Amino acid sequence: MRTAVQSRLRPRPVRFRGRSYMAFALAPELPVSDWLADIDGTIGRSAGFFAGRPAVLDLAGLTLAPAEVAALIRELEGRGIRIMGLEGAEAAAYGPDLPPVLTSGRVLTAVDTAPEPATAPPDATPPSATPAARAAPQPAAAPSAGSLMIDTPIRSGQTVYHPHGDIIVLGAVSSGAEVVAGGSIHVYGALRGRALAGAGGDRRARIFCRRIEAELLAISGYYRTVDDLDVALRHRPIQAWLDGDTMLIAALD
Repeated sequence: MRTAVQSRLRPRPVRFRGRSYMAFALAPELPVSDWLADIDGTIGRSAGFFAGRPAVLDLAGLTLAPAEVAALIRELEGRGIRIMGLEGAEAAAYGPDLPPVLTSGRVLTAVDTAPEPATAPPDATPPSATPAARAAPQPAAAPSAGSLMIDTPIRSGQTVYHPHGDIIVLGAVSSGAEVVAGGSIHVYGALRGRALAGAGGDRRARIFCRRIEAELLAISGYYRTVDDLDVALRHRPIQAWLDGDTMLIAALD
């Protein structure tokens, strides 16, 4: 009986696990009203750009009172952007009614949300393109020693992150899934989710897929959404690459 009582009184250990998640870091600029107008423009061009993605608010370089920060967070949440934490701020300056101040974030790449020029027609190249961009798209290169190969489909809600090489997906990437590579991304099925190549700043990275239905393509911080994609390219094999500050997309067949 004594043993049973002692067992009931003994505290049970609480199990903790550490996990890391990718999030957008939004850096407001003054005047905040103009910055919010830029956010509205991004959402207008791609309604699903922030959907399902956590975000942190980077307040470095700004002096905003707690009430102003709270008002800004409400404005963002009204646009479907959920703020999970603050960066670049002193924790003591903000109370428990605001998201916590985070200090362990690691930058992958900056996402440029400026409007991109219209996609060129299939198998065509803009007159301003360099000779390298004017060449016919090349087939995917053989996997290198640093490549990560995935032989199963990537399901909605899953994120695959490989910072030091290419990612090769032999199946499909579902809507709501995300593939992030330091190098290039090769998808030998349908690409319906998000593909972010050159996440460490490699501007030579490319994205290849057998069937393009992607929510978002990004290379070294420059992005294109499905709304920017030429209708004639949809559901076809494509490759994407950077020419200066413009992402080009062309058919592979």
